[in-house]
Amino acid sequence: VQLQASGGGLAQPGDSLTLSCVTSGRPFSGFAVGWFRQAPGKEREFVATISGSGSTTRYGDSVKGRFTVTRDNTNTAYLRLNNLKPEDTAVYYCAARSFRATSEAENGYDYWGQGTQVTVSS
Repeated sequence: VQLQASGGGLAQPGDSLTLSCVTSGRPFSGFAVGWFRQAPGKEREFVATISGSGSTTRYGDSVKGRFTVTRDNTNTAYLRLNNLKPEDTAVYYCAARSFRATSEAENGYDYWGQGTQVTVSS
């Protein structure tokens, strides 16, 4: 599975962004997708995950109520970032696992895309 993340950029506090993760190589419904982020000097952190069917989603505590993960029926997963805060500044990664069920653990994912930078600053 190949993954390509995009949509990052510079935003002001309170703004919104939508990240996209385009996948290829396997039928899209066969795997769950996760989003993680890594801020400078910090470990990579779980952000959100969505099951292969799209019926189950989970979020990290720091983004609950502000971020939304979705997926379409073809090959793309999305992460909508609302009410952005400076502490959301990080490189955001999408990942896929060889199961339809979700996982919040980094080692639960088999395939990773390159990151996309999100910077929140006034």
